[in-house]
Amino acid sequence: MNRVLLNNVDHHDLCVITRRGAEFGDAVNQVMVFPTEFESVQREYPIVFRRDAEGALRPVALLGLVRDENLFLTADGEWRAGYVPALLQRGPLSIAAPEVPEGEPMIRIDLDDPRVSRSEGTPLFLPHGGNSPYLERMTVVLRTIYVGHHLLDPMIAAFEAAGLLRAVNLEARVGEGEIYAVSDALVIDRERLAALGAEELASLHKGGFLQSAFMAAASLGNMQRLVELKARGAESA
Repeated sequence: MNRVLLNNVDHHDLCVITRRGAEFGDAVNQVMVFPTEFESVQREYPIVFRRDAEGALRPVALLGLVRDENLFLTADGEWRAGYVPALLQRGPLSIAAPEVPEGEPMIRIDLDDPRVSRSEGTPLFLPHGGNSPYLERMTVVLRTIYVGHHLLDPMIAAFEAAGLLRAVNLEARVGEGEIYAVSDALVIDRERLAALGAEELASLHKGGFLQSAFMAAASLGNMQRLVELKARGAESA
């Protein structure tokens, strides 16, 4: 990686290739998502909770049923959903945390990312130096990630305190005898959520996570969409 702070002097002619593809890291069967995007994510993807490489419990959107499979990515680089999770939307851009508490976060760009180009793609800046519409959109995406990242630990703590997370082995049945298992996953326990008392509900609401719990629970209905996309791919193979 070669991440540097983005500016309209050194990078006035930089463009970003915005098409999707395995070569750009889009061939993944899950991606971490943030509370700040749950409303959009839950309309398209199942949200489950899994431990990351450091052992921290994190919400992820399921994109496929086997390793390196993204059922929402077509061979020609199109995305079969109305919303692309923020970590995949951001492309080569990321946030640099402020050096002082009162400082503003800055945008970085990875100059070694294969999507960065000076000959093709969508410009980051206008000819006279202002931000392009693309960069304005990505600024919103990066803000979603930045704010959402700081909500992850408090949200998980609130869910665990309320006893809402339940370990499950999700199964997806595709055709006759073709079953895929999603192991090592936790989901929002619908029965426990429905049984929460007034104080527990008030505590979750005060923390801003009650709606997140309901959206994560509702998102599991999208498992059927994964099954349908998997079956469609098998038919066209």
